[in-house]
Amino acid sequence: MKPVLVVGAGFAGAVHARVLAEAGVSVQVIDQRAHIAGNAFDYVDGNGVRVHAYGPHLFHTKNLRVAAWVKRFSAFVPYVHKVRARLPDGRTAPLPINLDTVNIVFGTRFETAAEVSAHLKAVSLPIPAPANAAEYLYANIGVTLTDLFFRPYTKKMWAMDLEEMAAAVVKRIPLRTGRGDGYFHDDEVQMMPLRGYTKLFEAMLDHPRIAVALETVFAKDMLADYRFCFNSMPIDSYFDFCLGELPYRSLKFHHETEAGVPGQGWSITNFTDAGPFTRETLWHVMPHHLERDVSRHTVTREEPCDYKDNGLERYYPVKTADGRFGRLYGAYRGLAAREAGICFIGRCGTYQYLDMDQVINQSLVSAERWLAGVT
Repeated sequence: MKPVLVVGAGFAGAVHARVLAEAGVSVQVIDQRAHIAGNAFDYVDGNGVRVHAYGPHLFHTKNLRVAAWVKRFSAFVPYVHKVRARLPDGRTAPLPINLDTVNIVFGTRFETAAEVSAHLKAVSLPIPAPANAAEYLYANIGVTLTDLFFRPYTKKMWAMDLEEMAAAVVKRIPLRTGRGDGYFHDDEVQMMPLRGYTKLFEAMLDHPRIAVALETVFAKDMLADYRFCFNSMPIDSYFDFCLGELPYRSLKFHHETEAGVPGQGWSITNFTDAGPFTRETLWHVMPHHLERDVSRHTVTREEPCDYKDNGLERYYPVKTADGRFGRLYGAYRGLAAREAGICFIGRCGTYQYLDMDQVINQSLVSAERWLAGVT
Protein backbone atom coordinates (compact mmCIF):
# COMPACT_ATOMS: atom_id res chain seq x y z
CA MET A 1 0.00 0.00 0.00
CA LYS A 2 1.21 3.53 -0.78
CA PRO A 3 2.59 5.59 2.10
CA VAL A 4 1.10 8.82 3.44
CA LEU A 5 2.85 12.11 2.65
CA VAL A 6 3.30 14.65 5.44
CA VAL A 7 4.45 18.10 4.37
CA GLY A 8 6.30 19.85 7.17
CA ALA A 9 8.48 18.50 9.99
CA GLY A 10 7.18 20.86 12.68
CA PHE A 11 4.78 19.85 15.43
CA ALA A 12 1.76 19.41 13.13
CA GLY A 13 3.62 17.17 10.71
CA ALA A 14 5.66 15.23 13.26
CA VAL A 15 2.65 14.41 15.43
CA HIS A 16 0.67 13.20 12.42
CA ALA A 17 3.64 11.12 11.27
CA ARG A 18 4.18 9.48 14.65
CA VAL A 19 0.52 8.61 15.25
CA LEU A 20 0.18 7.13 11.77
CA ALA A 21 3.44 5.18 12.02
CA GLU A 22 2.46 3.66 15.35
CA ALA A 23 -0.79 2.53 13.72
CA GLY A 24 1.16 0.67 11.02
CA VAL A 25 1.09 3.30 8.27
CA SER A 26 4.26 4.13 6.34
CA VAL A 27 4.89 7.88 6.26
CA GLN A 28 7.12 10.12 4.17
CA VAL A 29 7.83 13.48 5.82
CA ILE A 30 9.25 16.29 3.71
CA ASP A 31 10.34 19.78 4.68
CA GLN A 32 11.79 22.57 2.58
CA ARG A 33 14.10 23.63 5.40
CA ALA A 34 17.40 21.94 6.16
CA HIS A 35 16.29 20.89 9.65
CA ILE A 36 13.44 19.19 11.48
CA ALA A 37 11.35 20.74 14.30
CA GLY A 38 9.84 23.58 12.27
CA ASN A 39 9.78 26.87 14.15
CA ALA A 40 10.65 25.04 17.37
CA PHE A 41 14.16 24.22 16.07
CA ASP A 42 16.91 25.07 18.56
CA TYR A 43 20.69 24.77 18.70
CA VAL A 44 23.67 25.56 20.93
CA ASP A 45 25.55 28.59 19.63
CA GLY A 46 29.20 29.57 19.90
CA ASN A 47 28.59 31.08 23.33
CA GLY A 48 27.46 27.74 24.69
CA VAL A 49 23.87 29.00 24.90
CA ARG A 50 20.83 27.16 23.58
CA VAL A 51 18.98 29.45 21.17
CA HIS A 52 15.55 28.93 19.66
CA ALA A 53 16.14 29.84 16.03
CA TYR A 54 12.64 31.20 15.43
CA GLY A 55 11.97 32.86 18.76
CA PRO A 56 11.26 31.48 22.25
CA HIS A 57 9.05 28.39 22.40
CA LEU A 58 7.52 27.87 25.83
CA PHE A 59 5.51 24.74 26.48
CA HIS A 60 2.40 25.29 28.60
CA THR A 61 -0.98 23.61 28.61
CA LYS A 62 -4.10 22.67 30.51
CA ASN A 63 -4.42 19.57 28.32
CA LEU A 64 -3.00 16.69 30.34
CA ARG A 65 -3.35 14.26 27.44
CA VAL A 66 -1.11 16.46 25.29
CA ALA A 67 1.43 16.82 28.11
CA ALA A 68 1.56 13.07 28.65
CA TRP A 69 1.92 12.38 24.93
CA VAL A 70 4.83 14.77 24.37
CA LYS A 71 6.62 13.50 27.49
CA ARG A 72 7.02 10.16 25.71
CA PHE A 73 9.79 11.70 23.61
CA SER A 74 11.80 13.77 26.07
CA ALA A 75 12.45 14.41 29.71
CA PHE A 76 11.05 17.81 30.70
CA VAL A 77 11.92 20.26 33.45
CA PRO A 78 9.58 22.79 35.12
CA TYR A 79 9.78 26.35 33.87
CA VAL A 80 7.62 29.25 35.04
CA HIS A 81 7.94 31.87 32.33
CA LYS A 82 8.15 35.53 33.34
CA VAL A 83 8.10 38.67 31.20
CA ARG A 84 8.68 42.29 32.08
CA ALA A 85 8.10 45.40 30.02
CA ARG A 86 10.68 48.17 29.86
CA LEU A 87 9.04 51.54 30.48
CA PRO A 88 10.15 54.82 28.88
CA ASP A 89 11.97 55.84 32.09
CA GLY A 90 14.02 52.61 32.11
CA ARG A 91 12.11 50.83 34.86
CA THR A 92 10.57 47.43 34.19
CA ALA A 93 7.11 46.23 35.13
CA PRO A 94 5.50 42.78 35.15
CA LEU A 95 3.59 41.66 32.08
CA PRO A 96 0.79 40.54 31.96
CA ILE A 97 -0.42 43.53 33.94
CA ASN A 98 -0.82 42.77 37.63
CA LEU A 99 -0.98 44.56 40.98
CA ASP A 100 2.69 45.56 40.89
CA THR A 101 2.37 46.84 37.31
CA VAL A 102 -0.50 49.10 38.32
CA ASN A 103 1.43 50.44 41.30
CA ILE A 104 4.53 51.14 39.18
CA VAL A 105 2.61 52.96 36.43
CA PHE A 106 0.17 54.95 38.57
CA GLY A 107 2.33 55.48 41.66
CA THR A 108 -0.28 53.77 43.83
CA ARG A 109 0.30 51.53 46.83
CA PHE A 110 -2.40 48.94 46.39
CA GLU A 111 -2.04 45.78 48.44
CA THR A 112 -5.07 43.76 47.41
CA ALA A 113 -6.65 42.47 44.20
CA ALA A 114 -9.89 44.20 45.18
CA GLU A 115 -8.15 47.59 45.18
CA VAL A 116 -6.66 46.96 41.75
CA SER A 117 -10.00 45.79 40.36
CA ALA A 118 -11.69 48.93 41.65
CA HIS A 119 -8.96 51.12 40.14
CA LEU A 120 -9.18 49.45 36.74
CA LYS A 121 -12.95 49.77 36.78
CA ALA A 122 -12.59 53.47 37.53
CA VAL A 123 -10.16 54.14 34.65
CA SER A 124 -11.87 51.89 32.10
CA LEU A 125 -14.20 53.28 29.47
CA PRO A 126 -17.88 52.25 29.23
CA ILE A 127 -17.80 50.21 26.01
CA PRO A 128 -20.40 47.43 26.35
CA ALA A 129 -19.62 45.65 23.06
CA PRO A 130 -15.96 46.20 22.03
CA ALA A 131 -15.56 45.93 18.26
CA ASN A 132 -11.77 45.85 18.09
CA ALA A 133 -8.63 45.44 20.18
CA ALA A 134 -8.51 49.09 21.25
CA GLU A 135 -12.09 49.08 22.51
CA TYR A 136 -11.58 45.79 24.32
CA LEU A 137 -8.53 47.14 26.16
CA TYR A 138 -10.11 50.52 26.91
CA ALA A 139 -13.10 48.70 28.39
CA ASN A 140 -10.88 46.56 30.64
CA ILE A 141 -7.77 48.54 31.60
CA GLY A 142 -8.35 52.11 30.39
CA VAL A 143 -6.38 54.43 28.16
CA THR A 144 -3.11 54.81 30.08
CA LEU A 145 -2.23 51.12 30.32
CA THR A 146 -3.48 50.45 26.79
CA ASP A 147 -1.39 53.16 25.21
CA LEU A 148 1.69 52.27 27.24
CA PHE A 149 1.81 48.47 26.98
CA PHE A 150 -0.19 47.67 23.86
CA ARG A 151 -0.38 50.52 21.35
CA PRO A 152 3.32 50.92 20.39
CA TYR A 153 3.91 47.15 20.56
CA THR A 154 0.92 46.43 18.32
CA LYS A 155 1.96 49.03 15.79
CA LYS A 156 5.40 47.44 15.52
CA MET A 157 4.23 43.84 15.66
CA TRP A 158 1.29 44.05 13.26
CA ALA A 159 1.91 47.31 11.32
CA MET A 160 -1.62 48.27 12.30
CA ASP A 161 -3.29 50.34 14.99
CA LEU A 162 -5.24 48.69 17.77
CA GLU A 163 -8.45 49.95 16.19
CA GLU A 164 -7.75 47.79 13.13
CA MET A 165 -7.00 44.59 15.07
CA ALA A 166 -9.45 41.95 16.19
CA ALA A 167 -10.07 41.89 19.93
CA ALA A 168 -9.04 38.21 19.95
CA VAL A 169 -5.42 39.25 19.37
CA VAL A 170 -5.16 40.97 22.77
CA LYS A 171 -7.57 38.67 24.60
CA ARG A 172 -4.78 36.08 24.53
CA ILE A 173 -2.91 38.16 27.13
CA PRO A 174 -4.47 37.73 30.59
CA LEU A 175 -5.12 40.50 33.09
CA ARG A 176 -4.34 39.91 36.75
CA THR A 177 -5.24 41.92 39.80
CA GLY A 178 -3.00 40.04 42.24
CA ARG A 179 0.78 39.74 42.38
CA GLY A 180 1.13 36.56 40.32
CA ASP A 181 3.76 37.28 37.65
CA GLY A 182 3.99 33.97 35.81
CA TYR A 183 3.08 34.59 32.18
CA PHE A 184 1.11 31.34 31.92
CA HIS A 185 -0.14 31.45 35.49
CA ASP A 186 -3.39 29.60 34.72
CA ASP A 187 -1.86 26.63 32.88
CA GLU A 188 -1.41 23.49 34.97
CA VAL A 189 1.61 22.28 32.97
CA GLN A 190 4.58 24.59 32.32
CA MET A 191 7.80 22.93 31.22
CA MET A 192 10.70 22.80 28.80
CA PRO A 193 12.37 19.78 27.12
CA LEU A 194 15.54 19.00 29.02
CA ARG A 195 17.73 18.60 25.93
CA GLY A 196 15.90 21.05 23.70
CA TYR A 197 13.18 20.84 21.08
CA THR A 198 15.35 19.50 18.27
CA LYS A 199 16.20 16.39 20.32
CA LEU A 200 12.50 16.02 21.12
CA PHE A 201 11.70 15.96 17.41
CA GLU A 202 14.50 13.53 16.67
CA ALA A 203 12.87 11.08 19.07
CA MET A 204 9.39 11.76 17.72
CA LEU A 205 10.45 11.03 14.15
CA ASP A 206 12.60 8.04 15.08
CA HIS A 207 10.35 5.22 13.88
CA PRO A 208 10.98 2.53 11.25
CA ARG A 209 7.85 3.54 9.33
CA ILE A 210 8.84 7.23 9.14
CA ALA A 211 11.19 8.53 6.43
CA VAL A 212 12.30 12.17 6.46
CA ALA A 213 13.57 14.17 3.47
CA LEU A 214 14.80 17.71 4.17
CA GLU A 215 15.40 20.54 1.70
CA THR A 216 12.54 19.07 -0.31
CA VAL A 217 9.88 21.40 -1.72
CA PHE A 218 6.35 20.10 -2.11
CA ALA A 219 4.96 19.82 -5.63
CA LYS A 220 1.45 18.72 -6.52
CA ASP A 221 2.69 15.99 -8.83
CA MET A 222 4.06 14.20 -5.74
CA LEU A 223 0.51 13.36 -4.67
CA ALA A 224 0.19 10.56 -7.20
CA ASP A 225 2.75 8.54 -5.24
CA TYR A 226 0.85 8.68 -1.93
CA ARG A 227 -2.47 7.48 -0.58
CA PHE A 228 -3.10 10.71 1.34
CA CYS A 229 -1.37 13.98 2.21
CA PHE A 230 -1.35 15.98 5.44
CA ASN A 231 -0.04 19.36 4.36
CA SER A 232 1.16 22.17 6.64
CA MET A 233 2.16 24.54 3.83
CA PRO A 234 0.28 27.87 3.49
CA ILE A 235 -3.12 27.03 2.07
CA ASP A 236 -3.16 30.05 -0.26
CA SER A 237 0.22 29.04 -1.69
CA TYR A 238 -1.06 25.54 -2.45
CA PHE A 239 -3.83 27.08 -4.55
CA ASP A 240 -1.39 29.47 -6.27
CA PHE A 241 -2.98 32.49 -4.54
CA CYS A 242 -5.93 32.24 -6.91
CA LEU A 243 -8.24 34.07 -4.48
CA GLY A 244 -5.62 36.49 -3.15
CA GLU A 245 -2.84 36.33 -0.57
CA LEU A 246 -3.30 35.69 3.13
CA PRO A 247 -1.01 38.08 5.04
CA TYR A 248 1.44 37.07 7.74
CA ARG A 249 3.79 38.93 10.02
CA SER A 250 7.34 37.70 10.40
CA LEU A 251 10.33 38.37 12.63
CA LYS A 252 13.96 39.17 11.98
CA PHE A 253 16.21 37.97 14.81
CA HIS A 254 19.24 40.00 15.86
CA HIS A 255 21.64 37.88 17.95
CA GLU A 256 24.23 39.71 20.03
CA THR A 257 27.00 38.48 22.31
CA GLU A 258 27.32 40.39 25.58
CA ALA A 259 29.75 40.04 28.46
CA GLY A 260 28.88 38.30 31.70
CA VAL A 261 25.87 36.17 32.58
CA PRO A 262 23.21 38.45 34.16
CA GLY A 263 21.25 36.95 37.01
CA GLN A 264 17.91 38.59 36.26
CA GLY A 265 14.84 36.50 37.04
CA TRP A 266 13.02 36.78 33.73
CA SER A 267 14.02 35.75 30.22
CA ILE A 268 12.01 38.14 28.02
CA THR A 269 11.72 41.92 28.12
CA ASN A 270 9.11 43.69 26.00
CA PHE A 271 9.81 47.17 24.68
CA THR A 272 7.14 49.86 25.04
CA ASP A 273 8.94 52.44 22.88
CA ALA A 274 8.51 53.21 19.20
CA GLY A 275 11.85 51.67 18.22
CA PRO A 276 12.13 48.77 15.78
CA PHE A 277 12.31 45.94 18.33
CA THR A 278 9.41 44.35 20.19
CA ARG A 279 11.29 42.25 22.73
CA GLU A 280 14.59 40.69 23.72
CA THR A 281 15.38 37.24 25.07
CA LEU A 282 18.14 36.23 27.47
CA TRP A 283 18.35 32.53 26.70
CA HIS A 284 20.49 31.52 29.66
CA VAL A 285 17.64 32.33 32.07
CA MET A 286 15.69 29.35 30.71
CA PRO A 287 16.52 26.01 32.34
CA HIS A 288 19.38 24.02 30.80
CA HIS A 289 19.97 26.66 28.12
CA LEU A 290 23.47 27.46 29.35
CA GLU A 291 25.37 24.41 28.15
CA ARG A 292 28.70 25.26 29.73
CA ASP A 293 30.25 27.82 32.06
CA VAL A 294 31.05 30.89 30.01
CA SER A 295 31.90 34.55 30.52
CA ARG A 296 29.41 35.79 27.94
CA HIS A 297 25.80 35.27 26.95
CA THR A 298 23.52 35.61 23.93
CA VAL A 299 20.79 38.23 23.61
CA THR A 300 18.24 38.02 20.80
CA ARG A 301 16.15 41.03 19.79
CA GLU A 302 13.12 40.66 17.55
CA GLU A 303 12.23 43.03 14.73
CA PRO A 304 8.77 42.46 13.22
CA CYS A 305 8.24 42.75 9.48
CA ASP A 306 6.03 41.55 6.65
CA TYR A 307 6.76 37.94 5.73
CA LYS A 308 7.68 39.03 2.20
CA ASP A 309 10.54 41.06 3.69
CA ASN A 310 11.95 38.00 5.47
CA GLY A 311 12.36 35.26 2.89
CA LEU A 312 8.64 34.35 3.01
CA GLU A 313 8.99 33.14 6.62
CA ARG A 314 5.40 33.14 7.86
CA TYR A 315 4.93 33.33 11.64
CA TYR A 316 1.72 35.11 12.61
CA PRO A 317 -1.58 35.13 10.66
CA VAL A 318 -3.08 38.62 10.59
CA LYS A 319 -6.48 38.99 12.29
CA THR A 320 -8.27 42.27 11.58
CA ALA A 321 -11.34 43.72 13.28
CA ASP A 322 -13.39 43.45 10.08
CA GLY A 323 -12.53 39.76 9.63
CA ARG A 324 -11.64 40.11 5.96
CA PHE A 325 -8.73 37.68 6.05
CA GLY A 326 -10.77 35.16 7.98
CA ARG A 327 -13.29 35.25 5.17
CA LEU A 328 -10.53 34.82 2.59
CA TYR A 329 -9.23 31.80 4.47
CA GLY A 330 -12.79 30.45 4.54
CA ALA A 331 -12.91 30.68 0.76
CA TYR A 332 -9.66 28.73 0.49
CA ARG A 333 -10.99 26.19 2.94
CA GLY A 334 -13.93 25.74 0.62
CA LEU A 335 -11.55 24.96 -2.24
CA ALA A 336 -9.67 22.51 -0.02
CA ALA A 337 -12.88 20.67 0.85
CA ARG A 338 -13.22 19.77 -2.83
CA GLU A 339 -9.65 18.43 -3.04
CA ALA A 340 -9.57 14.66 -2.63
CA GLY A 341 -6.81 13.02 -0.61
CA ILE A 342 -5.44 16.06 1.22
CA CYS A 343 -5.90 17.73 4.58
CA PHE A 344 -4.36 21.07 5.57
CA ILE A 345 -2.83 21.20 9.05
CA GLY A 346 -0.89 23.49 11.36
CA ARG A 347 -0.70 27.24 11.66
CA CYS A 348 -0.25 28.00 7.96
CA GLY A 349 -2.54 25.27 6.73
CA THR A 350 -5.42 26.45 8.92
CA TYR A 351 -4.48 30.16 9.15
CA GLN A 352 -4.63 30.20 12.94
CA TYR A 353 -2.35 31.47 15.66
CA LEU A 354 -1.82 28.24 17.59
CA ASP A 355 0.26 27.45 20.65
CA MET A 356 2.28 24.25 20.61
CA ASP A 357 -0.16 22.33 22.78
CA GLN A 358 -3.03 23.34 20.50
CA VAL A 359 -1.14 22.11 17.44
CA ILE A 360 -0.36 18.81 19.14
CA ASN A 361 -3.95 18.31 20.25
CA GLN A 362 -5.40 19.14 16.83
CA SER A 363 -2.89 16.84 15.17
CA LEU A 364 -3.63 13.94 17.49
CA VAL A 365 -7.34 14.32 16.79
CA SER A 366 -6.79 14.76 13.04
CA ALA A 367 -4.59 11.67 12.68
CA GLU A 368 -6.91 9.55 14.81
CA ARG A 369 -9.94 10.61 12.79
CA TRP A 370 -8.20 9.70 9.54
CA LEU A 371 -7.22 6.30 10.92
CA ALA A 372 -10.85 5.78 11.92
CA GLY A 373 -11.97 6.60 8.39
CA VAL A 374 -13.40 10.02 9.26
CA THR A 375 -12.12 12.88 7.09
